[in-house]
Amino acid sequence: MSEKPYRVLLYYLYVRIDDVPGYTKAHRALCEKLELLGRIIIGDEGINGTVSGTWENTQAYMDAMAADPLTAAMEFKIDEEKGHVFPKLSIKERSEIVTLGLGEEDLHPAELTGKHLSPTEWREAMEDPNAVIIDARNDYEWKMGHFEGALLPDVPNFRDMPQWVRDHREELEGKRILTYCTGGIRCEKFSGFLLQEGFEDVSQLDGGIVTYGKDETVRGDKYLGKCYVFDQRIGVPVNRTEGDTVIATCVNCGQPSDRYANCAWKPCNEQHFCCETCEEPALRCCSDECRENLTAAV
Repeated sequence: MSEKPYRVLLYYLYVRIDDVPGYTKAHRALCEKLELLGRIIIGDEGINGTVSGTWENTQAYMDAMAADPLTAAMEFKIDEEKGHVFPKLSIKERSEIVTLGLGEEDLHPAELTGKHLSPTEWREAMEDPNAVIIDARNDYEWKMGHFEGALLPDVPNFRDMPQWVRDHREELEGKRILTYCTGGIRCEKFSGFLLQEGFEDVSQLDGGIVTYGKDETVRGDKYLGKCYVFDQRIGVPVNRTEGDTVIATCVNCGQPSDRYANCAWKPCNEQHFCCETCEEPALRCCSDECRENLTAAV
């Protein structure tokens, strides 16, 4: 028996789902039966999820997905854990399984998406002098970790990426564009958007940072820091060639720290890096202004 009897599954699949309410109801029943916890988004364009559960129950879940012709092509990224990494099960219906917000210009990755690069191909492509690497995640994610030399868009939400691209078009024109995200799902649509915008040479890291870190050939090489994940772990190691590195710094003392905290001033609630030493004296606030507001309200 493994010392870590639970597993975390990260997965997505762009596939047409005709009866979203019916599929969601059946999927919820399956997850509840298997006592899975996590976050799942279902829409007519596919499914996007990450769940935790025991080895037996996560295997039963993967077997059920493989047995369904609709999701037989689903690929899972698996981490072993000592217990659940989610507090509850959340399954929601959305018009987009990742929100890029293109409206009438929306696209389906099954019809338009960039070239998929394996971890080895990605590692080689990063050395191309004509390559531009774009981190397709939110700013609070890449602050915890990112690839060397990547462009890091200062955007709080994925839906802000189209405008960022339009604002930086001159910087990207004529370049070999390489884009990456956590598990690959955002790049499926983002790379398609780039092609739709007229960029011709667009590639994406197949399986995202998570797959890159697990690959036994590249072993996470050229990735700095940790990978932000949307569960109680917050960050997971990637680079196995150099060991764990911390690139983020505490907002209070400036020392290396990738420990995220939410600002204690509730109207703010901003995620910020705060080391354990500073949390109590800083009142777990992200700024002097928030500390003053919190103190005045007590």
